[in-house]
Amino acid sequence: MSELRPIDDYRDLFENAPCGYIVIGSDGRISKVNATFSAWTGFLAEKLVGQRLHQILNMAGRIYYETHIAPLLRMQGFFNEFALDFETAAGGRMPVIANAAEHRDADGALLFTALVVIKATDRRRYERQLVDSRSELQKGLASERETAELREQFIAVLGHDLRNPLAAISAGSRILQRSGSLREAKELRVLDMINTTVTRMSDLIDNILDFARGRLGGGITLSRDISRPLEPILEQVVDELRTASPERVIETSFAITERVDCDCARVGQLVSNLVGNAITHGASHRPIRVGAKTEGGELEIWVANAGEPIPARAMEKLFEPFFRGNIRDSRQGLGLGLHIASQIARAHGGKIDVTSNPDETRFVFTMPLLAQGQNITPALGS
Repeated sequence: MSELRPIDDYRDLFENAPCGYIVIGSDGRISKVNATFSAWTGFLAEKLVGQRLHQILNMAGRIYYETHIAPLLRMQGFFNEFALDFETAAGGRMPVIANAAEHRDADGALLFTALVVIKATDRRRYERQLVDSRSELQKGLASERETAELREQFIAVLGHDLRNPLAAISAGSRILQRSGSLREAKELRVLDMINTTVTRMSDLIDNILDFARGRLGGGITLSRDISRPLEPILEQVVDELRTASPERVIETSFAITERVDCDCARVGQLVSNLVGNAITHGASHRPIRVGAKTEGGELEIWVANAGEPIPARAMEKLFEPFFRGNIRDSRQGLGLGLHIASQIARAHGGKIDVTSNPDETRFVFTMPLLAQGQNITPALGS
């Protein structure tokens, strides 16, 4: 029995440490948590195993993790002293300070990510008190006009101050890739990671801006152009997604034989969001099928994939903003993609329907070829 004591000691040190331990496997899912973290959150260890970290974070923590922590962790292999809020089994919030570090094998393949968390309730309470005190001093100073101006400034600043640096980063990485000055595979891999992260953050910015405009009363803005062909835009969108996910097969079948009075860029964004959803949730070994046709005075675009069907109780909330949780495991960041797609469809006077069974999940977008009050437009080439 004495020979087993060191092993038991190490196990006890992990399980009952004065901090929480979370081990995240190479597939991005939690593989182990210690008893301390389980007791803090109220979740049984077996309940947490198999989930993704963002599923037990509150929305603010999820945004910060997706847009800041995760990209830096992938690039530098560690990230120290960041603040997060975990959700508890009782529905409360547990503020923590965390450190994270990746562990890789000799070939550089990710083995697991270790996360250490320390409760920060008192510290965060003090921070919130400072914020609350400042908010109290500012109450009554802002009029409706000032509030409206702040909203407009928020959208403008977010679009300008975030897009421009990302564009500079993307342009710089492309210049380095074309220059041929990089020889090490690691350097090229870092550039590929930068480009992927820039694309990911650009999509997040697009969705956040669209969501903000909708909630602030502006809605989804359209720039309709019936003279612009839609099919090349759809081909471009699919090609970009193929490049971003080279391991996935995306098949297309387009038969757009009539002019469509639409905002081609917005419809392309809708298709991008639907295909991105299929890439995230569809079976990785089965192709994604994208089709479009004009028939009976309507444009119809569909995206279909194989994989596990969407639970029936998830259908009611599928297009709600920030939809996530145990009903539907989302790995696509903020949960705005399908919501924005539905808003684009509505702005065009159309809709998105979804069917899901063990054989196929299919999203179908339909809209009239012409906006209300327009004359019939002849078919292309006539």
